[in-house]
Amino acid sequence: MAHLPNLIIDLAIILGTAAVTTLLFKWLKQPLVLGYILAGVLVGPKFSVFPTISDPETIRIWADIGVIVLLFNLGLEFNIKKLVKVGGTASMTGAFEITAMVLLGYLTGRALGWSTMDSIFLGGIVSISSTTIIIRAFDELGIKTQQFAGIVFGVLVIEDIVAVLLLVLLSTLAVSKQFFSAEMLVAIMKLGFFLVIWFLGGIFLVPSLLRSSRKFITDETLLIISLALCLLMVVFATSVGFSPALGAFIMGSILAGTIYAERIEILLTSIKDLFGAVFFVSVGMLIDPALLVQYAGPIAIITVVVILGKAVNVTLGALIVGQPLKQSIQTGMSLAQIGEFSFIIAALGLNLKVTSGFLYPIAVGVSALTAFTTPYMIRASGSICTWVESRLSPRTRLFLTSYSSGAQTIGSVSDWYQLVREHLQIMIVNTAVILGIILISSKWLLPIITAEVVGKPYDGILAGFLSFFLMTPFLWALVLKRINRPVYTRLWTERKSYRGPLVTLAVTRGLLGLGLILLFLQQFFSVSLLLFVLVIAGGIWLVVGKRLPFIYDLIEKRFLFNLNSRQIYQENRMGRNLLPWDAHLSYFEVSAESPGAGFTLFELALREKYGVNVISIARGSMTMLVPGRDERLFPGDKIAVIGTDQQLEHFISLIETQTKEKAPSTPPQEISLQKMAVDESFPFIDQSIRNSGIREKTQGLIVGIERKGTRILNPDSTTFFLAGDVIWLAGNTKLIKEFQRENRLRAVK
Repeated sequence: MAHLPNLIIDLAIILGTAAVTTLLFKWLKQPLVLGYILAGVLVGPKFSVFPTISDPETIRIWADIGVIVLLFNLGLEFNIKKLVKVGGTASMTGAFEITAMVLLGYLTGRALGWSTMDSIFLGGIVSISSTTIIIRAFDELGIKTQQFAGIVFGVLVIEDIVAVLLLVLLSTLAVSKQFFSAEMLVAIMKLGFFLVIWFLGGIFLVPSLLRSSRKFITDETLLIISLALCLLMVVFATSVGFSPALGAFIMGSILAGTIYAERIEILLTSIKDLFGAVFFVSVGMLIDPALLVQYAGPIAIITVVVILGKAVNVTLGALIVGQPLKQSIQTGMSLAQIGEFSFIIAALGLNLKVTSGFLYPIAVGVSALTAFTTPYMIRASGSICTWVESRLSPRTRLFLTSYSSGAQTIGSVSDWYQLVREHLQIMIVNTAVILGIILISSKWLLPIITAEVVGKPYDGILAGFLSFFLMTPFLWALVLKRINRPVYTRLWTERKSYRGPLVTLAVTRGLLGLGLILLFLQQFFSVSLLLFVLVIAGGIWLVVGKRLPFIYDLIEKRFLFNLNSRQIYQENRMGRNLLPWDAHLSYFEVSAESPGAGFTLFELALREKYGVNVISIARGSMTMLVPGRDERLFPGDKIAVIGTDQQLEHFISLIETQTKEKAPSTPPQEISLQKMAVDESFPFIDQSIRNSGIREKTQGLIVGIERKGTRILNPDSTTFFLAGDVIWLAGNTKLIKEFQRENRLRAVK
């Protein structure tokens, strides 16, 4: 009989057991992750009833690959623009909640008598919610389109980013054994520097590489290229002292901005599922069932801490940033669990041998319990909100309402804020690029020149001048590039007292550039060559100086084009601006057997249950635009509805028993979805949707608002229009265009 490698036997045992447990958990409507973990417990060394794997070390290597693939896939969901557009509400809510939960987890660990390191890792474990569990719960409950869901997903983005950073910081902490130490400060600065360099370099190079080889790219080559880039970034991140997970996440985020992001995600699905299953099975293999029984008390305590702590802290964070009480409570109740990232953090402590063996199974036990309670927490959020409101005094309710309204009507940013932000941006970006060039030249280019081209002392001169040639465009931008001239001129002429701070900004840029030049000279040239080098460098600057703005402009345009390539591709493919949330108009006919026939729009609660809006009802020769809540649906009615593909697919079962048909009596050109910017000419700035009367003027419905990177689907009628908003208005095409034309004429006057 031929010898079969242990790896194949172990995989057969793992995947066979996982297949059975996941089918069981699918039938029980529980997260599949818990099924994988149970499979790991059954085939692990602590459970002897089932066959046990023979080579745990090899499986552990596969699990490491699983973490890399999971983080790479996670990065593909969060491109740089999406990360920037998370918005202040989600960012501040997430920052408040994570800080509070890390502290609460640490204090809980200390109260249980655990060591300092166990308590710190517990803080990291309880601070990160489960994206998988929340998305599954939202899908089952049909609430993904509700307004609070956007805040939940934004907080999850922040938590995922922080989780990746926590892996780096906890690794450093495990080595230095000190939370506030020089090593930790250096690690944070090093992390920030490399993040900027990796993202800038990756966005500039990777999309260009893919674009240049576009004619040769097939599904097979694209999968190989993307995995190769992922692993190369993993190797690079590991070589400079960071975790493989961070490198995988970064490359995923870079590729997420390319036109191939969706194809890569599809191609990666099977690989992610396979290695992800192996990873979660390996999580279960490390669990000792006896420890779960032994530490049932701490598991119960930490479960209560997670549920109550996250519910309260997320709610408080959302209230502080100005969200209404109901949305804040719904957000807090939705995030009251831990999940897959908690396992990774717990495994990190175990692999580094800095945490106790019981922490890992406790994290898994708490995750299982909180995953089970999540749907019930979400369902109970409405009742909890009603109960809380009934216990508040009228004065407190009035204060919360006023505070929320005030937070939503904050005006546009000041000129100073805008100018300082742009100065900081150009200083940080160009400083990072220049430091990166110096680092790469001194660590990699100089040794190559010394070994392969010329020896000392000419190697330093050649490497130095090559580096200086590469640096000059960025050095020019750092020191001399004019930033936002209209705002700068306005501030300079408005008050003389403003001129001092404006000059200070310019001097700061100059001093920063001088410091970088001195650092560059120190790396490549001796004191004896300094004068000669300065003369030659000055000559180079005089020769190419006039071309530097042009060169930098080309680099900047290429970078911005690569950054926006995915959006540009989608807009060109659709032939129009990409609608927010992929919403579009669709037409349905109410059949005689329709479950919704005979009910009013208020009774059907279409917005709340399905996330869709009825824009018109055509009945015979009569068409009602933006029908009221008391309007009833009758068999034969032809209705125009706006929603996403998923929402409309869910909605169709209520209206039709057969396939949907276009409504011939309601031609598409009469009803459309239009985008409109809220600028100085907009007549309803700082007014609510209800008070503006825009519905009556345009026979239209505000179905979405984009505000500072945050998208509000189906905004409440009490929402205020703010300068800088982009609103999406569905209704009478002719009246909407007339309204837009009046705004343009008003702006000209």
